Amino acid sequence: MTSYSSARWPLLSLVAVIGLLPTLAQAENNVLSIQHANDGLASSDDGHYTSGFELNWAFEPKAESWAQRLATTLPDSIIGSADMAAFRLVHQIYTPNNIEQRGLIEDDRPYAGLVYGGLSLYEDVPMGSWRQATDLHLDIGLVGPSSLADSIQREVHRITESDRPDGWDNQLGDEAIVNVAMRRQWWQSATLMGKQFAHGPNAGAALGNLYTYASAGYSVRWGDEAPGIPSLRPNPGSRHHMTGNDGWQWYLFASVEGYYMAQNLTLDGNTFRNSHSVDRKEWVGDVSAGLALAWEDWQVTYAAIQRTREFDAQDEQDKFGAITLSKRF
Repeated sequence: MTSYSSARWPLLSLVAVIGLLPTLAQAENNVLSIQHANDGLASSDDGHYTSGFELNWAFEPKAESWAQRLATTLPDSIIGSADMAAFRLVHQIYTPNNIEQRGLIEDDRPYAGLVYGGLSLYEDVPMGSWRQATDLHLDIGLVGPSSLADSIQREVHRITESDRPDGWDNQLGDEAIVNVAMRRQWWQSATLMGKQFAHGPNAGAALGNLYTYASAGYSVRWGDEAPGIPSLRPNPGSRHHMTGNDGWQWYLFASVEGYYMAQNLTLDGNTFRNSHSVDRKEWVGDVSAGLALAWEDWQVTYAAIQRTREFDAQDEQDKFGAITLSKRF
């Protein structure tokens, strides 16, 4: 028998899509993207950041749209107007490395399922020989059994005949999440072997009960022109679609990033109730690299990331990858 929790998510998704139709009708240059992130895309492991799914609809809002009006009401020091905006629907699964153990594994990360929706605003501003790209994000959702992460993982492992995950009775409890994040990247571009070579620093911050952090890093990109490069968890969705749509296009990218992490719900446990938690490390570093390929209005992007240990008892660094398929309309 289908439970209320299992049945309500398709209904809520349909209501959300219907609610977005007036906004999308006032938009141009629409891009639909589907991203799948998995540790198996970069290593042979099956634990920690086990799986992630994101549905992203990016668009260029017209002046009369509420997304554009929201951007123009914010302080210019944050964002002046929205060159692009995006709606995001995200589902993520986190587990310890040993998913066959039924009992609590105290020295490994908690089981956690996340589901949330997000709104992103993007702005590009020329600054002499540099270009300043700003991302602003708002995410609202929940963590806990209502995310259906346990059912999803068990079904996927049943179909693929993988190890059965038996420890979901120890997952984090239901809790609403609200998070805001801002990231600013400065790009300088030059021509290298007939292609665009862009590089520059970035800085960011997030505040909420899911993540609270400050970050800084440096990125490089070489190939056909694009507004940015893919960003991976904990950074929200990014603009990385190539601007042209004539024939084959491509670019290579790489990035290093460091975080001072003051809050990570997936490691710290529930905010207002007792739950499993581990001793989170405050300083975390990432190295990522990848490739984007496009043919006219279609684009596929692969990114791999290696992250330093996120908590004290973690044996080794995590590796995971993400593949994104996009279509411009």
